[in-house]
Parts: sequence; structure tokens; C-alpha cells
Amino acid sequence: MISVQWLVVLGVLVVAGVLWALKRADTVGDEAAREYLRQGAKVIDVRSVEEYRERHVPGAVNIPLDELEQRVRKEAPDKSAVLLLHCLSGGRSAVGVRVLKRMGYAKVFNLGSLARAEKIAAKNEK
Repeated sequence: MISVQWLVVLGVLVVAGVLWALKRADTVGDEAAREYLRQGAKVIDVRSVEEYRERHVPGAVNIPLDELEQRVRKEAPDKSAVLLLHCLSGGRSAVGVRVLKRMGYAKVFNLGSLARAEKIAAKNEK
């Protein structure tokens, strides 16, 4: 018989696996992200205002995840434009991608973590 402790461990692993899969599902590759940036893609930082103030990718627009549905239409009215979302680790931006796709945005990708977004943007400036 399986103990309660093993069921808890199994449950945690399943939840972690689902979150990892969601985060990776819409993640854009480095080269594709650079090309989108060269073509004028908008970078949206879905972290909190405080996190954004501390450090952010130059040119990124800050729309905290909990405000995304209400504010994205103003910042990105064209639902066919390429949007690259990022946060601190890639989890919130994965949720943001799902929200925007549900709203009808067709070309929305998870850029992942702030560190990855900074690296891609920096290489794109060269």
C-alpha cells in the first residue's frame, strides 16, 4: 500500500511537471527571438512594477500579469503582431502567453526568464 507521504511526493512531482511543460510549450528559440526582435516584436515584461523598476530589458513594456488582460489592448492593439513575454523565471510569462492566445493574439511567445531575455536582447543589439 502507498503511504500518504509518497502520495504527497507524487502529487508535487506531477504539479512541477505540468508547470514545467506549460513553461516550455510556447518558449521561442534564441534565433527566432532575435529575428522577431529585428522585425520589431514587442517585449512585454509581466513581472510586478517593483521588479521592473529594479532591472529590466531596455525597451520592454511592463504589464504585470494580473493587469495583462486589461492593458494589453492599449499596448498591443494588433492581435497579429509578435509579442515576446518574459518574467523572472518564465512561469508567469507562460501563463501570460496562454491568456493572450485565449484573447486571440496569434503570435505570442514565451521568452522565458529575465536573464534569457537580457541575453537575447543584448546579442540582438550588436
